[in-house]
Amino acid sequence: MSMLLHLQTVPARNGLLWVRHGFKVFQRKPLAISGLFAMFLFAGFALLLLPVLGSMLLLMALPLLSLGFMLATHLVLQNQTPTAAVFIAPLKLTPQRRNTQLALCGAYALTTVLIMLLSNWVDGGAFEALQQLLAKPEANDPAYEKAVEAALAEPSLMWGMMTRLGLAALLSVPFWHAPALVHWGGQGALQALFSSTLGIWRNKAAFALNALVWAGLVVGLALLVSLVVSLLGLGQLLPMLALPLGLFLSSVFYASLYFTFVDCFMFGAPRELPGEKA
Repeated sequence: MSMLLHLQTVPARNGLLWVRHGFKVFQRKPLAISGLFAMFLFAGFALLLLPVLGSMLLLMALPLLSLGFMLATHLVLQNQTPTAAVFIAPLKLTPQRRNTQLALCGAYALTTVLIMLLSNWVDGGAFEALQQLLAKPEANDPAYEKAVEAALAEPSLMWGMMTRLGLAALLSVPFWHAPALVHWGGQGALQALFSSTLGIWRNKAAFALNALVWAGLVVGLALLVSLVVSLLGLGQLLPMLALPLGLFLSSVFYASLYFTFVDCFMFGAPRELPGEKA
């Protein structure tokens, strides 16, 4: 059964509302929400142990990650605790929707690989060379430090990174809502990709504000933690704090995705969540 969807235009300020609701959902079920993201990370590391195939499977899983978190947020709003079942629930509705979701996953993985190949061609292998250097750090080695500085100063590296980030951002637009449009709206793959693109374009001001808020949170929190550990003389703890902070912000971000979808295609994001005091 499909739900009635209709494209809506929302004010720019709703980009901040989505972030706020993401924090509120996380606050209701912090262990469940962060546990889901940690579980996905663990599964991703396990997949990377498989040569070639593992990387492709991980890329294919990313669209289901966003949809799984939308389902998790939906459950939290109904006072239920989400489990790992949210990641496979989209594949269990109907054979047609399962095949459509798998087609989206395959298209996302293939397009991502093409973006990486194009970016490697643009930078001439500069990014790969930098990765190899950083993978084998040599402390207090002047030659190693000069090699890293030279790799970072390579002009082609900047062009390659701009290509990666720019094309990755463009790719996220059609895939942002597409899995949810298939799951709740029963749309076909091409229709879902088009609808997602149209939804984001029509609400570009809200999404731009949303992106700015998330960027500000990431940078601001990183600077605050760095300042605190520096003042306390505990700089060695910074790498240890980066992982839980990254897990926290990533979990909240994914918990907020549900509200971007319902605001653009369903009943709209509520000003206050169910169960809150007005």
